[in-house]
Amino acid sequence: MRAPANGVAAAQEDDMIRHGELIGIRPERLAEYRRNHANVWPDILSMIKACNIRNYSIYFKDGLLFAYYEYVGSDYDADMAKMAADPRTQEWWALMKPMQKPLDTRKAGEWWAAMEEVFHVD
Repeated sequence: MRAPANGVAAAQEDDMIRHGELIGIRPERLAEYRRNHANVWPDILSMIKACNIRNYSIYFKDGLLFAYYEYVGSDYDADMAKMAADPRTQEWWALMKPMQKPLDTRKAGEWWAAMEEVFHVD
């Protein structure tokens, strides 16, 4: 196990780190959120890949969104900074953030609450 920059332990397999994150979704915005994610802008998909994120999924249950992705790069902080600095990503996030409701229990500085992996098997 190694801890990524956000301080949450995530399992490592070679140079891949699995991440799980959780956030609420405003019920009145769920249909819009689903529509947007059914047609993610190509620029956003390209940036996700350019920032070494693979196998990215978002699941919904009972008012919560669970995101899972695998980070395959060597500098998580730099890749996340690259993504955050991208103007098109900033536009996408500006559309998504009003639909989301961060958890009260998230750590300072988090939007999506990072989760600790407690079990994995291949």
